[in-house]
Amino acid sequence: MKRGNLVVVHGFGEHSGRYLNLVSHFVPKGFWIWAYDLRGHGRSPGKRGHINTWEEIREDLRCFLNFVRKEGGDFPTFLFGHSLGGLIVLEYALHYREGIKGVIASSPALSKVNFSPILQSLSKVLAFILPGLPFPIALNPDHLSRDKAVVEAYRKDPFVHHLATPRFGEEMERARSWTIGHAEEWGLPLLLIIGTCDMLVPPEGSRLFFNLAKFPQKWMMECEGGFHEPHNDSDFPRVLMGMETWMESIL
Repeated sequence: MKRGNLVVVHGFGEHSGRYLNLVSHFVPKGFWIWAYDLRGHGRSPGKRGHINTWEEIREDLRCFLNFVRKEGGDFPTFLFGHSLGGLIVLEYALHYREGIKGVIASSPALSKVNFSPILQSLSKVLAFILPGLPFPIALNPDHLSRDKAVVEAYRKDPFVHHLATPRFGEEMERARSWTIGHAEEWGLPLLLIIGTCDMLVPPEGSRLFFNLAKFPQKWMMECEGGFHEPHNDSDFPRVLMGMETWMESIL
C-alpha cells in the first residue's frame, strides 16, 4: 500500500541512478521514489556543469514536483537532496513550502566545497568574462564512501562528469550564502544527515544551518566516522533506518 512520495535530488557531477539503496529500502515500505537528472548532468541535456542562473535549478525542481503531484496522487511528499542536491532542496523549501511534508538534506553544500580552488577564486571574475568556460573538478572519489565498491563504481560510471563553469560556481555560492542567511525562516520538518569525517563538504555549514533554523521539528543525524555519501557508506542501513524513523514520526 502506498504511503508517500520521496523525491530525490542528486549531487554535483553525478546522477539519479546512484540512489538504488534508497529505492531498495523505501519502495517495500510503501514509498514511491521519484528522481531526475539535473540539467547538465547524467542523461539530461545541457552543458556539463553549467547553469545560467540558480533560478533555473529551482524552477526545474518546482516543475518536477508539479509532475509528481499530478502523477503520484495525493500522498505526503518528502524531499531528499544530497550535497548539491541538499543545497537545492533547502533553498527551494525556503521559497516554496506548499505540498512538502518534510525535507531531508544529506551532506548539503552549505560549506565551501573542497574542490577546484582555482575555480572558486576566479569564479567571481570569470562568471562575467568567460561564464561557460569548463574547468576540471579535482574531486577525490576515495572521499565519497568507506565502501571501496561504491568508489570503484563511481570511477567507472559513464554518466559521472568532472566539469564546472565559473557561472555555475558563482551561482552555487550565491545560493549557499542566501540559504544560510535565511535559515531562521525555515518552516518545515527537517532532517540533516552528515558524516563527521566528510572531506568534501565540511559539516560545519550544516551544523550552522541547523542551529539557526527556528522550526522546532528538526533532527540532526551525525554519522560518526562517515564520509560524504551517508546513503552509500559502509553503515548505510543504519542511515536509511534513521530516515525511515524520522519520516514515520511526521506522517
